[in-house]
Amino acid sequence: MKSIILDSEEQDLLEAFEAGEFQSTITPERKKIIEATAKKSCQQNKRVNIKVSESDLTAIQKAALQQGIPYQIFITSILHKYASGTLYEVSHNQ
Repeated sequence: MKSIILDSEEQDLLEAFEAGEFQSTITPERKKIIEATAKKSCQQNKRVNIKVSESDLTAIQKAALQQGIPYQIFITSILHKYASGTLYEVSHNQ
């Protein structure tokens, strides 16, 4: 295992931590938020294969290009918004 070289300030902090000189000031509410965020960020993405009509894919690619993002990320964004209930329909005629 590779050893880590600490400067004097880092070594002092490590020794103080190991001696139990630090007290946590985190509130239970903040701890829950941090835990939920960590859990969500650790979720692995899953691969999905779908068939899409050529005209739909072209329209999706065009919309993604207008937003300056890759079309795969655009599709993922649409799916996330739908799943989270934040996707809403807008008529093309408006």
